[in-house]
Amino acid sequence: MLNWLRERIVFILSLLLVAAIIFGVFYFSKNYPEQVESLKDYGYLGAFVLSVIFNATVILPVGNFAFIISLGAIMPVFPLVGLAGGIGAAIGEMTGYLAGYSGRGIIHQQHLYKRLEKWVKRWGMLAIFVLSAVPFVFDVAGLAAGAMRFPAWKFFIACALGRILTYTFFAWAGAMGWEWVNGIL
Repeated sequence: MLNWLRERIVFILSLLLVAAIIFGVFYFSKNYPEQVESLKDYGYLGAFVLSVIFNATVILPVGNFAFIISLGAIMPVFPLVGLAGGIGAAIGEMTGYLAGYSGRGIIHQQHLYKRLEKWVKRWGMLAIFVLSAVPFVFDVAGLAAGAMRFPAWKFFIACALGRILTYTFFAWAGAMGWEWVNGIL
C-alpha cells in the first residue's frame, strides 16, 4: 500500500513540475519577450539561463544553437559558453526525464521511443551521452530514460557531458566566424 501511494505521489508531483515548467517557459517568453532578449547581455549566465529555458520545453523542440553560436563569437572564452550552456541544457532536459518518469504508459507505443529505450537499456550512460549530443531526438531519449527509471544522476551527468560537447562545438564555430560556418554549411 505504501509503495502504491509513494508511486502515485511521485507521479503526480513529477507531472505537476513538468507542467509548471512548461507553462512558465511559455508564459514568460510570450509576456516578457524583451526579458528573454535581455539575457543575451548576461554572457555566460545568459547562455546558462537560456539553455535551461529552451531545453525545458518537452513539447516544442526549441533550440538555442544560434544564440550559442552568437555568444561564441562575442565572448572572450568560447569553451565557457559551451560549459554554461551545456549544464543549463542538462538541467532543462530533466523536464523530459521527469515527464517520462511520471507518464510512462503514455509513450510506450511510439516506434522511436521503443528504439531509444532499447539503446538506453543496452548502452546506458553512453547512449544518453551520444543522444544528448544530437540536437533533435533527445527529448524522446529523456522520456525513455525517465520511464524506465534510469538513475536521474546518471542521466544528468551523461546529458550534461553530451550537451557541453555539442554547445562547445557551436560556440567554437561562432568564434571561428560566420563566414567559416557558412562555408562548411
